[in-house]
Amino acid sequence: MRTVTLYRFRLPMEAGVILRYQRLKTRDGFLVHLQENGQQGWGEIAPLPEFSKETVEQAGEAAVAWLKQWHLGAEPDESELPSVAFGLSCALAELQGKLPEDADYRKAPLCNGDPDELIVRLSNMSGQKVAKVKVGLYEAVRDGMVVNVLLEAVPDLSLRLDANRSWSRAKADSFAKYVNPDYRHRIAFLEEPCQTPEESLAFARDTGIAIAWDESVRDEGFNVEAQAGVAAIVIKPTLIGSLARCRQLISAARNAGLEAVISSSIETSFGLTQLARIAHWLTPATIPGLDTLELIQSQLVRCWPGSTVPVTGLDELEIAWCS
Repeated sequence: MRTVTLYRFRLPMEAGVILRYQRLKTRDGFLVHLQENGQQGWGEIAPLPEFSKETVEQAGEAAVAWLKQWHLGAEPDESELPSVAFGLSCALAELQGKLPEDADYRKAPLCNGDPDELIVRLSNMSGQKVAKVKVGLYEAVRDGMVVNVLLEAVPDLSLRLDANRSWSRAKADSFAKYVNPDYRHRIAFLEEPCQTPEESLAFARDTGIAIAWDESVRDEGFNVEAQAGVAAIVIKPTLIGSLARCRQLISAARNAGLEAVISSSIETSFGLTQLARIAHWLTPATIPGLDTLELIQSQLVRCWPGSTVPVTGLDELEIAWCS
């Protein structure tokens, strides 16, 4: 016999979390709980405003429609909404014992502003030092200077940069101008520096700074292929879709000689712990990009190891649908 419970959550964000065009005040979504023959599985469905093509309301409606079919014994097709497809596929994988428990809790620390704060964090890190810097939020020249300072201050640092297609080619070039050519090889990749893939490829060719595909991975018709100057693809499952789709992309990246990086879309601690398990399972040699836990003021049900952020329990959540 199959039983289903769909919980809705709304967790307050830390002040100052700004997406493309809006300040994100709460992180909203659903936890889905499947039970069958004494087994259970969980998943998080949390579309990200400004980035997901679906709203939370649309995701909830699609999840309920899928769950009603599953509850009656059917094996419904994957949802066309990425966040729904991902959350439900995680719940099914847990239910069927296919999602390993071992997790990769390493994080590439994220720098949103003060480079001195990141340098202190990195000095306390052991092993491989990988960090991520959001660029494109300020002047390109400032971003170039910050990146140069970090690479100069921490000689064994490898940086991942994310521009979210925010620069014109001229601005991208002004960024590169302020990064010492001797340091550029320690930029593991710069995600989508320019407004078009063609400009980004030309930027990589002309500057020697490797790029990665992020938004492009979610574009219709995207194919993973070896291209000069491209080092990686970034996989954000909440924005991409089911575990099967993520595995397909990872396999294609491996065949093309590219690194595949599992990255967060500001999921809750619940979703982040599942992403850590997926990263350990599918990309064990690569540090995932999961340093977004402290952007939300509360953890959710499952906690990130060692975190002191308060926890919202299951009994505090609204039941959106059950059967």
